[in-house]
Amino acid sequence: MAFSAKTPRSLIKSDLPSPIHRKLRKHKFLYFSNRRKTHQISSTQPQQQLSFLNTNSLNSSDPNSHLHLLCINGKLQEALNYLDSMQELQIPLDEDTAIGMVRLCEWKRAFEEGSKIYCYVSNSSNSLSLRLGNAFLSMFVRFGKLGDAWYVFGKMLERDVFSWNVLISGYAKKGFFDEALCLYHRMLWVGFKPDVYTFPCVLRTCGAVPNLERGKEVHVHVIRFGFEADVDVINALITMYVKCGDLPKARLLFDKMARRDRISWNAIISGYFENGEYLEGIRLFFKMREHWFDPDLMTMTSVISACESLGNERLGREIHGYVIVTGMSADVSVCNSLIQMYFSLGCWETAEKVFDRMEWRDVVSWTAMISGYENNVLPDKALDTYRMMELHGFVPDEITLASVLSACAYLGKLDMGIKLHELAKRTGFISYIIVANTLVDMYSKCKCIDKALEVFHSIPDKDVISWTAIILGLRLNNRCFEALIFFRQMKVSLKPNSVTLVSVLSACARIGGLMCGKEIHAYALRTGMALDGFLPNALLDMYVRCGRMGPAWNQFNSQKKDVSAWNILLTGYAQRGQGKLAVEFFNRMIKSNVHPDEITFIPLLCACSKSEMVTEGLKYFNSMELKYGVTPNLKHYACVVDLLGCAGQLEEAYEFIQEMPIKPDAAIWGAFLNACRIHRQVELGEFAAQRIFESDRRSVGYYVLLCNLYANSGKWDEVAKVRKMMKDNGLVIDPGCSWVEVKGKIHAFLSGDDFHPQINEINALLEGIYEKMRVAGLGGPKCDSMDGVEISKAEIFCGHSERLAVAFGLINTVPGTPIWVTKNLYMCQSCHSTIKFISKIVRREISVRDTEEFHHFKDGICSCGDLEILGKALTNTTSERN
Repeated sequence: MAFSAKTPRSLIKSDLPSPIHRKLRKHKFLYFSNRRKTHQISSTQPQQQLSFLNTNSLNSSDPNSHLHLLCINGKLQEALNYLDSMQELQIPLDEDTAIGMVRLCEWKRAFEEGSKIYCYVSNSSNSLSLRLGNAFLSMFVRFGKLGDAWYVFGKMLERDVFSWNVLISGYAKKGFFDEALCLYHRMLWVGFKPDVYTFPCVLRTCGAVPNLERGKEVHVHVIRFGFEADVDVINALITMYVKCGDLPKARLLFDKMARRDRISWNAIISGYFENGEYLEGIRLFFKMREHWFDPDLMTMTSVISACESLGNERLGREIHGYVIVTGMSADVSVCNSLIQMYFSLGCWETAEKVFDRMEWRDVVSWTAMISGYENNVLPDKALDTYRMMELHGFVPDEITLASVLSACAYLGKLDMGIKLHELAKRTGFISYIIVANTLVDMYSKCKCIDKALEVFHSIPDKDVISWTAIILGLRLNNRCFEALIFFRQMKVSLKPNSVTLVSVLSACARIGGLMCGKEIHAYALRTGMALDGFLPNALLDMYVRCGRMGPAWNQFNSQKKDVSAWNILLTGYAQRGQGKLAVEFFNRMIKSNVHPDEITFIPLLCACSKSEMVTEGLKYFNSMELKYGVTPNLKHYACVVDLLGCAGQLEEAYEFIQEMPIKPDAAIWGAFLNACRIHRQVELGEFAAQRIFESDRRSVGYYVLLCNLYANSGKWDEVAKVRKMMKDNGLVIDPGCSWVEVKGKIHAFLSGDDFHPQINEINALLEGIYEKMRVAGLGGPKCDSMDGVEISKAEIFCGHSERLAVAFGLINTVPGTPIWVTKNLYMCQSCHSTIKFISKIVRREISVRDTEEFHHFKDGICSCGDLEILGKALTNTTSERN
């Protein structure tokens, strides 16, 4: 069965079905459609009054010649008015004139006018000649109206290779690659021989899919039809092979070319760059110069991008010099590439010089500067540049908005972020997923998680970045429970990447979700992502923060031991107050030839502080710069203040602050305030609080420390004043919340929450324990030895939610099963004593990780030795009371 070249037997499969054309006597309305029904297109041009036109106004000798002359002079509207007059007088339109009018409409991008002419021609004839059909075909393809083009193709009495080429290129340009290739094969089927214009289009289509097998098939056709020596066709073959990843074949074709042009060189050079072979691409660039081919703008932009990818600053500057010598530095696209390269290399000052010297800039230039500043952690400069861009009258595009929103997220500029959100709505850029994703990230980091959720739910087609942004946002806003729920929803439709897994593991670590973390570990192993990026360290951090040092060591020994991995394990020892083990581990790190960084010394100093190893801590602090070349920053100074303060050396801590070479920040004075809280030095604590609130009035933790200081000393009037200050500043203390994992499911308990399905059983169990404590002479949760000060303080700053979590674990696990609880606040003395007692009578190991450290209870003894809990919460019953 063969197809006729004159009329198509069936339409090829397409998302743009062919129209059904209906003839109308009145042609004021044009009937074309890309749907299988009649569609009415009304001309937007005002109806012209034709009363002034009569027989005398027309060129009586040859109206078609006059109309053709109007087309040659580009007077489309006059030509259309003249055509209307000709139609009223029933003067026929000849083919050459019609072709001239169609080409004029195509040139002027006048779709409605071109459709009007087509309607006029269709009313006059049921078929189209070759030349006129090709003209209409070219016009509709240029307008992207493939359905109309296909209908014209079907009405043509005969076709030539140009007809097929136009239709094939139309489908290819619209992204219908399979349909374009199908048309090519149908063209061969009906007996047409491809020409020099057919193959480049078809080969570009094969490269765009990419489909190497079909590309090779077309290569065979090139040889069969004798085009293997044509430069344009070989260039297209080279491009096809590099797009399909077959560089050796592309290079073979290039090397065998008897004659090359600049496009040949550009094709092979850019092909190497696209496939990551940057050095070979650079070599070919220099070889191109040796063969006396001058690179064009396309060559230079790709070479500059290759220097960026290689991270070779010296080569990049040499290419920049060549650009200046050849005079191409005046081109905007080349300068934009140079700006991006210098920012990528960290040479932002040089990028600024390139930008300042540009005579003319476009939106890409400004966007390159803004995104460059943002990527180089210069968010203030990014925002300043955006303001300058607005002053110069440039309208941002979606990439600009995303970069500025990222800078707002980094700086916490919520007000500006909201304005950009409104701008995105007005301009329609909110429909771009990159803008929506960045808005989710911005609102999350500005602590407006509900607004982030609103933007997230409005995204119609969410990608992996959308889900990752909201999961990370929920984690940052301490809504880890929801983060895990969103992760499970995401896996239904999308495959998470390593960044997603890192975000979820952080949520698991925050609430002690060990089983969930293990599931993610297993998923990473199955999918081959276990070694991707920061994921190994995220797994290590999860095990450490969930209190599982055994699995943490297994993970540590199975991965690359970079400085971050050592730091994570060192942090684990610090959280447990195991100063000696931390010091031993640090020494092992040094012996392993791993150079410590500034982060390493923070957990090391904290471990020394918790273990009251003052001498060792000071030794490591003093050796940081001298021995390891690490300059102490404010965090290290804060650790030393905590080291001295927690050991009771408050005067030494104060002197240390006074002698600091840099100005102490709120964290330094916060560490001093914490020491005053532990040792109940109210006056010194008040002095520290004054210094804190001079620079930071938004951090809730400092208010809590001050409240604790007053509460430990029974100064409840002062506590009330501090809490009023917090209320006036719009600050609230998070309610006590504890999480416990039972049978792979995480359960959360809020302070005072009576809505849990098993709350009656939990309360009954706790009452039984309290009764046993009273019988044993230990008193209940509110015994006589605890005064009202301690009781009230514990209610405010503890909430006792860990008791509910422990009781739930006892009820729902078999005897002997360890119970692991994570809490968002510190543990009060009452809860500490209660859980100690529980661990003894039920003979279970119970671990509670509060906001500061791990408490591991076994046989009525806590791993902290009661030292920390006494420092935190014990109220001296002989202290003065207001």
